[in-house]
Amino acid sequence: MTSIVVGTGYTGLRLLKRLPAKSSLGLSRSIPADTDGRPVQTLDLDGDAAPLDLPADYSLVYTVPPARDAGNDYRLERLLARLNPPPRRIVYLSTTGVYGDRAGELVTETDPPAPKTERAARRVAAETALRTFAAATGTEITILRVPGIYGPDRLMIERVRDKEPLIAESEANPGNRIHVDDLVSACLAALDPETPAGIYNLGDGDTRSSTWFAKTVARLLGLAPPPEVSRDEAKKTFSPRRMSFLGESRVIDTTKMREVLGVTPQYADAEDGIHASLVEMKLL
Repeated sequence: MTSIVVGTGYTGLRLLKRLPAKSSLGLSRSIPADTDGRPVQTLDLDGDAAPLDLPADYSLVYTVPPARDAGNDYRLERLLARLNPPPRRIVYLSTTGVYGDRAGELVTETDPPAPKTERAARRVAAETALRTFAAATGTEITILRVPGIYGPDRLMIERVRDKEPLIAESEANPGNRIHVDDLVSACLAALDPETPAGIYNLGDGDTRSSTWFAKTVARLLGLAPPPEVSRDEAKKTFSPRRMSFLGESRVIDTTKMREVLGVTPQYADAEDGIHASLVEMKLL
């Protein structure tokens, strides 16, 4: 069976490189310079309407974010309309943002979505479109609800060097994140036909705040820690988009990820993941 990765950006390309070269295919608006021998074909979901040449038996991982100028995910819907024959399984990378603000409470897959932002509402719309597609075609749907992704070149290093202020640790919310390599492992597990389809929350289980994360990056690089400000001061000076991320508070339960999906994060301690990322970037 062929595994198709739609979107070969930060996560998608890393996933593609861990799939067998002879039974994988990437579809992307632009072809990366280094695909490690994996075939990638162009696909522009904002404009290209050419028929897709699909294998008879395949599964698909969809990593493309929704466009910001719509209330739905028209990119995903355009792809679904062209999947002929339909895939055996679709693995969709959604977001834990669909749960909205839970005032620091634990969230499981049985909790209903309650998006507070337009970007999270688009993800809920995408999940709904996938269920409709599944009902019409019999395709299995696995939804991975993903928190903040970090890894090489995703460590906020420039913000740390620029001494961009952080919300004071005493007022910071719990953090939910996952190293990109652990996310790729979850995608591979979700592609396995023996893995039950369904919804899975992802995360490393390390709920230390984004303030702690940035300060740890600074410490490991030998830089001075960024300044900290109160939440009230942050509301006056941070961008609305940044405050929307920092304003929601929840703790993501990842029991199902570990016990059903069968993924134990390699970087359950985020400091280990930060260190490994800096080593890969040749900064340590």
